[in-house]
Amino acid sequence: MDLRIFTEPQQGATYDTLLSVAKATEDLGFDAFFRSDHYLRMGSADGLPGPTDAWITLAGLARETKRIRLGTLMTAGTFRLPGVLAIQVAQVDQMSGGRVELGLGAGWFEEEHKAYGIPFPKEKFARLEEQLAIVTGLWATEVGKTFSYEGDHYQLTDSPALPKPAQAKVPVLIGGHGASRTPRLAGQYADEFNMPFASIEDSERQFGRVRAAAEEAGRRGDDLVYSNALVVCVGKDDAEVARRAAAIGREADELKTNGLAGSPAEVVDKIGRYQAVGSQRIYLQVLDLDDLDHLELISAQVQSQLS
Repeated sequence: MDLRIFTEPQQGATYDTLLSVAKATEDLGFDAFFRSDHYLRMGSADGLPGPTDAWITLAGLARETKRIRLGTLMTAGTFRLPGVLAIQVAQVDQMSGGRVELGLGAGWFEEEHKAYGIPFPKEKFARLEEQLAIVTGLWATEVGKTFSYEGDHYQLTDSPALPKPAQAKVPVLIGGHGASRTPRLAGQYADEFNMPFASIEDSERQFGRVRAAAEEAGRRGDDLVYSNALVVCVGKDDAEVARRAAAIGREADELKTNGLAGSPAEVVDKIGRYQAVGSQRIYLQVLDLDDLDHLELISAQVQSQLS
């Protein structure tokens, strides 16, 4: 079971804070550092000092880390043209020595689009499907050949399809709760399917749909990695769990129901139940980015029991 650290910087974080978390992620033996792709804070957080761009952040971290994987849950398809995104991700992959993964979603948070003047198209899912075809098609085109694409939303003519990533294939992550279109896209394009903030029962059901979709697309269900993203709140005792829950504006009992919360033993047990229905990787949503002791505890008393 891989454990990855997943951050939400739009809630309030500087690049230096993210760098500290990424370095702790690496030093403490976690598999990867991922971040959201948002420009506007959510809920009651003040969001100060303001947003950081996902791929600019990952470019900086690519040069400051050595081992951990780096990626997004999920890059918003509404923020970037697919040809430009393919260039950005390939460049950051080169900068990291081949450690990048691309989580790509349709985009959903209309308020942030209004706040920053970003178009919010009605047909987002159809655009996402074309984006996946274009990004993966550009990377797969042999050097010296060109790539063209004629879609309803995007058209490319004789693209040199450069630059290439350092990896032979950048892993593509697709995720979500949709019962039909999401599994179909994952079955066709994804190297990993991520089920965000879902129960064990819903995860099992969705993993089954994606496996079936992969087989319909001529792949094996086991060709994909299956993962979950869950908020994490671990403490040595109930008082520490309650303190950490309060620091992120949540209740400990609610987090135990909807996330990974409690003592290390409780969290290990719940991760095991996700593993039993097919989850191979957990993205630990860490919301208090100043609490590096939290990461140390998870590394020492949760990750150590899973490795």
